[in-house]
Amino acid sequence: MDIDTASDNTSIDDKTEDFCDNPTRDALTEGLMSLLKPTVDQLDERIRATRISQIELKQQIESLTEELVKISEYLQCPFELDSYVKKLVNAKQRVTVVSNILQTTQERLNKVHDAVEKDTAKRKALLDHSPIYSTEVKSDQKDADNPTVDQEAHQKNQDPDSKDSPGETSKQ
Repeated sequence: MDIDTASDNTSIDDKTEDFCDNPTRDALTEGLMSLLKPTVDQLDERIRATRISQIELKQQIESLTEELVKISEYLQCPFELDSYVKKLVNAKQRVTVVSNILQTTQERLNKVHDAVEKDTAKRKALLDHSPIYSTEVKSDQKDADNPTVDQEAHQKNQDPDSKDSPGETSKQ
C-alpha cells in the first residue's frame, strides 16, 4: 500500500488520470458542483450589483462635493462647509476602497468559476474517452441483451470436470 505524502495529496494535476477509475468520486464531484455552481453564480451577480451601486454612489458623492464647493464659492458666507466637504471626500475614499475590494473578490470568484468549469470539462472529456468506461458500458449492454449465453460461458469456465471445456477432448 502506498503512503501518501503531503505533496501527493495536494497536487490534483498528478491525479487527473485516475478520475475515470473512481465513479464514486466523479458522482461526488458532480454533486458538489451542482450544489456550489448556483451559489457561486448568485454571489457573482450580487457582487456585480454592489459594484454598480458603489460606482453610482461614488458619482453622486463627487457631484454633491462639486455642488457644495460651488455654493460655498458663490455665497462666500460664514457657513462652514469645508468640514462637510472633507467628510464627503473621506466617504468617497472609503467607497473607492470597498469598490476595489469587491472588484478583487469578483476577479477571484471568476477565476474559481473558470477553474471549476475547466475541471468539469476535463473530467467529462476523460470519462468520454476512457476505454474502461466505454468497454464496461458495451459489455453491460451485451450482457443485458444475451444473458443465457453469458451464463453458459461462465458455467463452463467454472466447472473443471465439464466435458465441453475448450481445449479438451473426451476420452471414452
